[in-house]
Amino acid sequence: MLGVIFDWDGVVINSANLHEKSWEILADELGYTLPEDHFEKGFGKRNETIIGKMLCWSENRAEILKLGNRKEEIYRELGAEHGISLVPGSREFINMLHKNSIPMSIGTSTERKNIDLAIEQNHLRGLFAGSVCSEDVSKGKPDPEVFLKAAELISVEAMNCIVLEDSIHGIEAAFAAHMIPVGITTTNPKEKLLDKGAKLVVDRLDEINLSILYELIKSG
Repeated sequence: MLGVIFDWDGVVINSANLHEKSWEILADELGYTLPEDHFEKGFGKRNETIIGKMLCWSENRAEILKLGNRKEEIYRELGAEHGISLVPGSREFINMLHKNSIPMSIGTSTERKNIDLAIEQNHLRGLFAGSVCSEDVSKGKPDPEVFLKAAELISVEAMNCIVLEDSIHGIEAAFAAHMIPVGITTTNPKEKLLDKGAKLVVDRLDEINLSILYELIKSG
């Protein structure tokens, strides 16, 4: 049985600008200066890792969680104001899977409230079996925990799961979960995604049809 697991940001929705802006607003509130490459280095990682280990804003776990929650509040405020758009081709691909009764779940480093906001704005309610979000795991990508739990939501064995990812850490996490990583070039070039283990890389999800998915499962 085939199952498909979606990363969220950069795969289903276009959220990079909103996330980057929310980090900038948070830094301004705190009086901090962000490194020029902070967003690229932190992409796909949990807020706790970014705040505590990358930006070194705090060593106190409670403070780190507080700052992470504030950052996501800012993101949702921006999303509510400006709207959260879909990545071109994602709706068509999701609808194709739904029409063919292919089970789908979400495995992401973002918060559930963020998922809910985008799902409501883009009328995607009821298409996914569920989502595994940042608050559902103890280890972030490239650890495979998030995808293994996402596979449980759709009751599909890891080896029969296709994972759709745009980040390097996500591709590595899918590979570590013994799933089949498929990359999308929204945030990383094709060569880089292939180098990290992607079995296929596309510019748009609607380039993929059922035959391609089943061939990926067949070839492992």
